[in-house]
Amino acid sequence: MTVSDLTGAIWRKSSRSGAGNDCVELVVAGIGAAVRDSKNPEAGHIAFEGTGWHAFVGVLKGGRLDNA
Repeated sequence: MTVSDLTGAIWRKSSRSGAGNDCVELVVAGIGAAVRDSKNPEAGHIAFEGTGWHAFVGVLKGGRLDNA
């Protein structure tokens, strides 16, 4: 499976999310990953290949989107 073809993908969310649907879901595919809104999965997803995924996670961990 690749990020461009997520047919049959198993989407996961953090165990800390609880029973609510106010979270982000993740699927790892090949050398990339994709994220989507659990409240509205039909709206699509954002996909990252290779180093793009690592850069995105770095931005999140660095808090650079906290006020976005």
